[in-house]
Amino acid sequence: MSTSTPSEIKADRPVTPQVLEASRPRKVRGREQRGRAAALASHGILIAASLIALFPIAWLVYLSLGPDKDDYLHPGGIWDKMTLDNYSFVLQHTNFFDWLKSSLIVSLGTTVIGVFAAATTGYAVSRMRFPGYKKLMWVLLVTQMFPIAVLIVPMYQILVDLQLVDSYLGLVLVYCATAVPYSAWLLKGYFDTIPFEIDEAGRVDGLTPFGTFFRLILPLAKPGLAVAAFYNFITAFGEVAFASTFMLSDDKYTFAVGLQSFVSEHDAQRNLMAATAVLIAIPVSAFFYLVQKNLVAGLTAGGTKG
Repeated sequence: MSTSTPSEIKADRPVTPQVLEASRPRKVRGREQRGRAAALASHGILIAASLIALFPIAWLVYLSLGPDKDDYLHPGGIWDKMTLDNYSFVLQHTNFFDWLKSSLIVSLGTTVIGVFAAATTGYAVSRMRFPGYKKLMWVLLVTQMFPIAVLIVPMYQILVDLQLVDSYLGLVLVYCATAVPYSAWLLKGYFDTIPFEIDEAGRVDGLTPFGTFFRLILPLAKPGLAVAAFYNFITAFGEVAFASTFMLSDDKYTFAVGLQSFVSEHDAQRNLMAATAVLIAIPVSAFFYLVQKNLVAGLTAGGTKG
């Protein structure tokens, strides 16, 4: 369709401001403007989401600076009397370092044993076609359907028979039993994304199946292993029900159980709980920093196949 110039319009009909306005070419918003608006909108949404996510942490830190246990009822008064006395009390007059030792032993033990068991299971199901390999994965999935309350009694009886009640190893095995099924599914999906030709190349070079797994596959599966390690660590670090049931000695309590000592039937020292919670977050943050480089890649890659 041809566009008429002002001279052509004059020849056909009288020229009016409306005719001239209609004859002018309309400006089309460029991609640069649309891209800038989209970028501003996305940045605004991300900033708002970040503030929402950080607010509970900032609020917990703020409450931990209040000297009185009832400051959470009137938080506005904390600003004028902030103090670090809660942190010094927790570090000097509680079993904080015993809780730290127990939490690290249990969490790191669960991470090492759980990731190794999940990696070998996921690799075997991904690469080998033995009888019942599909049923094995479904059995692992079904185990995730049982609530913790149902599992406590039979697991306690098993630990009594094995004489592992009130021991770090017993609690580590319990956590592995709950964390390995999900981790195995996660790593199986990640191993499916690694070309099978790598296994064949390893066999051509004379490697055994274990040699291929440890020397070729595991280095390529670092993102998936990082996700599984973080999941196992968090599962063991923050769990309460199993730890409070199977650990009987005060010096073997984990952080999650130790926090309960600040709450009694008639009293709750919430300022000390807040300070302890802030201190607890430090080991978790450090572990997250160690695995965060591979964490995002592992979360996305594991779901592409399987």
